[in-house]
Amino acid sequence: KNYYGGNWASFSFSGLLSWIKEKQQKTEVSDECEDWRKLILENEEVISLNNSDKTIEHVEDFCFGNQDSAEDVEEAGALSKLPLFGSSGAQGAAQDPEKQSAPVENTLAEPAASSDPASATGGNETEVTPEREGSPDPASGEPASDVGETEAAPSESAAQEPKKITYAQIVREGRRFNIDLVSKLLYSRGLLIDLLIKSNVSRYAEFKNATRILAFREGKVEQVPCSRADVFNSKQLTMVEKRLLMKFLTFCLEYEQHPDEYQDYENRTFAEFLGTRKLTPSLQHFILHSIAMVSETDCSTLDGIQATKKFLQCLGRYGNTPFLFPLYGQGEIPQCFCRMCAVFGGIYCLRHSVQCLVVDKESGRCKAVLDHFGQRISANYFVVEDSFLSESTSKNVCYRQISRAILITDQSILKTDSEQQVSILRMPPVDSGQPAVCIIELCSSTMTCMKDSYLVHLTCPSSRTAREDLEPVVQKLFSLNTETEEETENEEVEKPRVLWAVYFNMRDSSGIDRSSYDRLPSNVYVCSGPDSALGNDCAVRQAETIFQEMFPTEEFCPPPPNPEDTVYDEEEPASEDSGLNNAPETKPEPSPEEGSSEGGATGEPESSEG
Repeated sequence: KNYYGGNWASFSFSGLLSWIKEKQQKTEVSDECEDWRKLILENEEVISLNNSDKTIEHVEDFCFGNQDSAEDVEEAGALSKLPLFGSSGAQGAAQDPEKQSAPVENTLAEPAASSDPASATGGNETEVTPEREGSPDPASGEPASDVGETEAAPSESAAQEPKKITYAQIVREGRRFNIDLVSKLLYSRGLLIDLLIKSNVSRYAEFKNATRILAFREGKVEQVPCSRADVFNSKQLTMVEKRLLMKFLTFCLEYEQHPDEYQDYENRTFAEFLGTRKLTPSLQHFILHSIAMVSETDCSTLDGIQATKKFLQCLGRYGNTPFLFPLYGQGEIPQCFCRMCAVFGGIYCLRHSVQCLVVDKESGRCKAVLDHFGQRISANYFVVEDSFLSESTSKNVCYRQISRAILITDQSILKTDSEQQVSILRMPPVDSGQPAVCIIELCSSTMTCMKDSYLVHLTCPSSRTAREDLEPVVQKLFSLNTETEEETENEEVEKPRVLWAVYFNMRDSSGIDRSSYDRLPSNVYVCSGPDSALGNDCAVRQAETIFQEMFPTEEFCPPPPNPEDTVYDEEEPASEDSGLNNAPETKPEPSPEEGSSEGGATGEPESSEG
């Protein structure tokens, strides 16, 4: 590949268009060394690897603007061709050089206040460290308000007439987009946040709180009260509903102490259990789809209670919702780990494919890989992403699929006084038998889209093609009219307009047992691509499991020493300058329009305790 991160990658708009074209044409990497099999010795055999990515299918993109107007438009700030080699995982700098970039600084802090789970429902007892007063708002260039304050309401004329965005503008401002192939959020007490803090990798990233949890009920989108303060300030709930909701949430936090209340329902679904708790239909809907975020038909009572508890325990650590989003996209997370690796000598190669694994016939262990130049690279351990394995190796594997859609829209799905919202909505199944759809809407202050636009990610387990799975949901929430079509219904005027969209299916190789792969040497470890879950726990557990199998006596991702203090075996002690020479180019300071967003989690990491 000519980019870092595989299916975890992020692209500018022009980069994503190139990726789409590549997947639709299904281009294969040509062999530089056609006679590479002659390089295999008599006591060796090979396991061939794929030279093309077959994890993405059914890619369909649609433009709802005038594409002709963008024919001669170029993306602003386009730079020269990428280098072949990089001594860093600087995904932002090497994969997409023109990408607007965050300053590399310490950004994730462990809150000093107590995070007692019993008080988690209070919401704001521990918060994200607020930005300096007067720091610029990235979308407007105006000073951002402190966390928790409400921005000034836009003028009436501005509210009625949102700015029209053309396709030519999207192309011209393409470097302002950082579009993730996989859409996830970070639970504030999840495994990934703890790992980022413990390993000090958090120094390379910045984060923004997800500001709203939304629900779709009775044909409209509404905000869900999460914390204790939200519940009691809510105008959607009656006083009786508020008491019932708080009583149930408190029970979920302490459910282990009250087994008699749920044991009779352990073999029944969580939805059935909710029906026995004297909760109103609206409360049951909020808990099922917006707090526990579980299936109505497949989730057991215990799993539902545990999911609710996890949600509640994550409240209040960094803000008023359980979730954080990395500025510049989810693709920043692998980049951060790659940067740390690069500081200590890790090397990454772009456009450098591998032909095969070379296996010793006697020991059955893999001893080397052969690249497309015919070069042999030896190692003791080999970690291979599932997509590189050929059909002969994975013929007994049954893969799941993920349906994905990415939209660029002109308005939020729930307009409020503040335009800078990061929202998550779990859409109930449109038809019976269909999965629920997770929707994440990102504003421009996340540095993932241009000003006055929104980037919307839709994800669900696949039952058909991505377009067939997700287009009914898109039609419920958005207008698909083109610029030249007349708006015929009042409700269409109220919906955000989709400016551009892409649908695709992505392979979900998580949860596959090692024994499913054929002829896999004992020192070759297979890692999966992204799964369909909202969080990143699966990837973290898998990485730790593989590491412990290779190095059972070593600590997984320990806090690193200062690069200046590191002494290499073959080198002199690293000087102050040499410790940074291996690091990627740091990203330039953003302009006032691209500055840090409100609600960014900043500060020095203190501990990894959740």
